Amino acid sequence: MKNPWVSNLVSILALAVGLVAWILLPWYAVLALAAALALWLALTRQGRLALAAARVGIASLPQRWGASSVIVIGIAGVVGVLVAMLAMGEGFSATLKQTGSDDTAIILRGGSQAETNSVITRDQVPLIATLPGVRKDAQGRAVLSAELSQVVNLPTASSGEDANAQFRGVSEAAWQVRPQVRLIEGRKFNVGVREIVVGQGAKGQYRGIAVGQPLRLGNQEWTVVGVFASGDAHDSELWTDIETLSSAYDRRAYQSVTVAVEGKAGFDQLKAALDNDPRLKLDALTTRDYYTKQSTGLATLIRILGTVIGTIMAIGAVFGALNTMYAAVATRAREIATMRAIGFRGLPVVMAVMLETMLLALLGGVLGGLIAWAVFNGYSVATLGSNFSQVVFQFKVSPELLWSGLKWALGIGLVGGLFPALRAARLPITTALREV
Repeated sequence: MKNPWVSNLVSILALAVGLVAWILLPWYAVLALAAALALWLALTRQGRLALAAARVGIASLPQRWGASSVIVIGIAGVVGVLVAMLAMGEGFSATLKQTGSDDTAIILRGGSQAETNSVITRDQVPLIATLPGVRKDAQGRAVLSAELSQVVNLPTASSGEDANAQFRGVSEAAWQVRPQVRLIEGRKFNVGVREIVVGQGAKGQYRGIAVGQPLRLGNQEWTVVGVFASGDAHDSELWTDIETLSSAYDRRAYQSVTVAVEGKAGFDQLKAALDNDPRLKLDALTTRDYYTKQSTGLATLIRILGTVIGTIMAIGAVFGALNTMYAAVATRAREIATMRAIGFRGLPVVMAVMLETMLLALLGGVLGGLIAWAVFNGYSVATLGSNFSQVVFQFKVSPELLWSGLKWALGIGLVGGLFPALRAARLPITTALREV
């Protein structure tokens, strides 16, 4: 005799594996399955019977809307939370990926993973300027910016609590190296003067940042003279002259050098020259690769947390769907038994209940996706980046995330409707017809 506990455990594991496989299916496979189901419903006798039975159940939904709304609202909550969490990681990753390009390279000390643990001595910068692959301006000078990053505390606009901000010292060529950075208010800082230009994201994130307003940093008073926009992670930063920052914080060396390169061929030349020069124990990455790597860890963590939270909520939604559909089957016991008595076999009955559940799941998925898009798409937040300073970014609710949320909704509906559907198909006809 089979152990019912073992049988139930096997069934649950099979459902879990099937649900994971469903969620991982590419869009074209899902569309192929949907097309196959539509053809079966339209072209086969069993399919047409299932469709007819499903119409009866769907027509009665308004009378059972209170119970059915448990499925819709539960699944909408799962999809909304899941899409919002994943949109956070998507937005953070997109912001950092937009920061770099293949036409610029960042040079760090050999083995350094980020600017915070890199040191480049002052005598190395003139050597870098002579390397092949570095782009030259109209006067024949290397287009490079030696830079220094200092983490400072600033009160946040929302709560007034201190948060880390990145205060970057840059060379005059920084504007040429990053042509996407443009002033939208005020002017550039002057060399040798304690003046600051701030990114538009930093201006919205922190208190007391406005053009013409003094700002106290490092026991010294600075003046905000301009606001810039870059559309990437630099929007979260404060910029000033590198020598002024170096003097204010007693920093004797630089941390990175960002250079313009002559495309991929130029970058390859620069990297080869760095590898072959014993005086320069430095590494180079395109800025696109550098910022992509900086985003990978946090984006992956957010994605894992979102999936775990979504899974926990999905389990609750599955139980809600099970209870609702079991109640619906019990309420319609005589109706289902009558259909079976007049020729509806097990498969059409199972498919009818499944189609009803999947319709409710689809409504919940669409509702949850619309709520996530309306509330969170473009919503600005800040989080700590790899340099221990705040990075301002926007949630990005992409079509891919909405599609993923919809697949989760249908998967919940599939699992939540299966057992009630099987119970409906196995319902004893004579017993059900005698019920009042």
